[in-house]
Amino acid sequence: MSAIAGILNLNGEPVSIEQSTGMMKALEKFPANDIQTWHKDNLFFGCHAQWITPESIGEQIPFYDYERRLAITADAIIDNREELFQLLQIDREDRKKITDSQLILLSYHKWGEESPKFLVGDFAYVIWDEKEKKIFGARDTSGYRTLYYYFNHSKFIFCSTIGPFFKLPHIEKRLNEEWLAEYLVIAGMIDTVHSQTTPYQNIYQFPPATSFSIVGKDMKFTKYIKFQFDQKVKRNSINEYIEEFQEIFNTAVKARLRTHKNIGAQLSGGLDSGAVVGFAGKQLKNENKLLHTFSYIPPNDFKDFTPSNLMPDERPFIKSTVNYVGGIKDHYIDFEGKSSFSEIDEMISVLEMPYKFFENSFWLKGMFEEASKEDIGILLNGDRGNYSVSWGYALDYYSILLRKINWIQLYRELDSYSRVVGGARLRLLPTIASISFPNINQLLTKEKKFIMPRMINPNFALSTGVIEKLKRYDIGETGWLNASNVYEEREKIFQNLFPWNAGNTLTSKLSLRHLLWKRDPTNDIRVVRFCLSVPDEVYVRNGRDRNLIREATKGFLPEKVRLNQTVKGVQGVDWVHRLNNQWSTILEEFTQIGSDKRLLEYFDPQVIKDTYTHVKGKPRNELATNPYYKVLIRTLILARFIQKEF
Repeated sequence: MSAIAGILNLNGEPVSIEQSTGMMKALEKFPANDIQTWHKDNLFFGCHAQWITPESIGEQIPFYDYERRLAITADAIIDNREELFQLLQIDREDRKKITDSQLILLSYHKWGEESPKFLVGDFAYVIWDEKEKKIFGARDTSGYRTLYYYFNHSKFIFCSTIGPFFKLPHIEKRLNEEWLAEYLVIAGMIDTVHSQTTPYQNIYQFPPATSFSIVGKDMKFTKYIKFQFDQKVKRNSINEYIEEFQEIFNTAVKARLRTHKNIGAQLSGGLDSGAVVGFAGKQLKNENKLLHTFSYIPPNDFKDFTPSNLMPDERPFIKSTVNYVGGIKDHYIDFEGKSSFSEIDEMISVLEMPYKFFENSFWLKGMFEEASKEDIGILLNGDRGNYSVSWGYALDYYSILLRKINWIQLYRELDSYSRVVGGARLRLLPTIASISFPNINQLLTKEKKFIMPRMINPNFALSTGVIEKLKRYDIGETGWLNASNVYEEREKIFQNLFPWNAGNTLTSKLSLRHLLWKRDPTNDIRVVRFCLSVPDEVYVRNGRDRNLIREATKGFLPEKVRLNQTVKGVQGVDWVHRLNNQWSTILEEFTQIGSDKRLLEYFDPQVIKDTYTHVKGKPRNELATNPYYKVLIRTLILARFIQKEF
């Protein structure tokens, strides 16, 4: 619940007050309940503390344990406190007052470098082991808290944000062209495939799910967790899977309600955020506490152009959930006057880097601003649900049945699916076949799939070798992971570290700015492990996709939401509509990029020209998914970042 910083002089020289003060002063742009530092010879730890949990109020952090000769500074909320109390044999009378940072320290004292495996929560921390003369630290499984570092033969410096590094006299701000090349080529939402690099030369980030240690002048990294995909649990009935999930998920939700401030939740009309609100609402009603929900809606003058199965304005489903759960104060925000263009400078300032999720940027940021007005300490969400609690894509599962030639089960499922969704039972066979046998489908399909234009200057790509490098990470010509189906993609996302960085950077830094934590029970490591162990036939059953969460939310969500399989919410589809009054300014700025010699060393001039040709007319709302519209805004964001920072 903090921004942390530290300096270790590996050559033994004392840390100067000017340097430690400079780093801490740079963190003063964030609100703080307390600011503390700890010095010892060649070592400095600092903490810009924000009190979110009851135990954090008045916490001594950095903390030095004189008995064990261990020091820690931490940005952490630990969710399995009760389990750790048992494992660490902590006296019952001490449990209420012990802080999360002390739990981390005690875990390190007991299990050493294996200790991150025992921690559940969102965390980034650094420990000084005085006996071993060793630095040790870790970042949580999905990187929900950021932690950056600088390391050379004489210094190790770390901080939650990047800006404080440049308050030190020996660190120069320079563009990392290796990072930039990857960013330009990758079409997906991730920044780069190298999970340690940043846009700044010599400033790195600790990867998610990774611990590190420094002894002498040697740094070692260890990935402390690995997900299993082939170890499926077998239960006697579907009900046993449902009951076990409910118990684990309820534990994850309850653990994330620990705050002395108000509790909020982002709520859409879907299952993921709905499940979080349903479980949290029931718990909070038992405690006579109110739950605030925050929902994004399009502006009043937006004219829906989407097909009937899509819903930009999800209020009918959201209000159904709010009324069913009860005990909720609901907030609906249209963020009038805000757009993907108007928020660019502020977003770059928050993130300290460019970003690709511009369609949703203004309202993701706005959710924190609105929650802060209500003194929210914890803002719940269900962002990771698609890969955990609400897994289960019907057509992809049916493609597995087709490949296995399980005709009887496939026919039964298609018959059930047609009753649930409507339409002839065999109408989906061509689509299922194309998913089952993608290589054959590509040979038979005459239409060429449109690939998002590659934004990088070919000469820059050649000089950095980025295309070949990305191939080694299995990033194909589409600019995203090569995967033949959603199951393969899911496995690759959990096996790699790099997919988790981009979105969680925003979450961490907005948390610091607004003195509240965004927390996701669908991403709880216990929930994720269980969901990965559930057999496919539990997730798609009797014509229902996402069957596990649909069954588990009986009594928690209204049937209208729980069983909806025909209408899907689409947030941010109004982003082009919001740019209508700014379009001439946008095109003027984009035109200037096309004549900027320095920027064209990085951007492909031909793609700039082609993009302008496609977007130069009046903006059309229905082209919100058009690749050239995306290239337009991504180019503006990246160009502004380069011009501002370098």
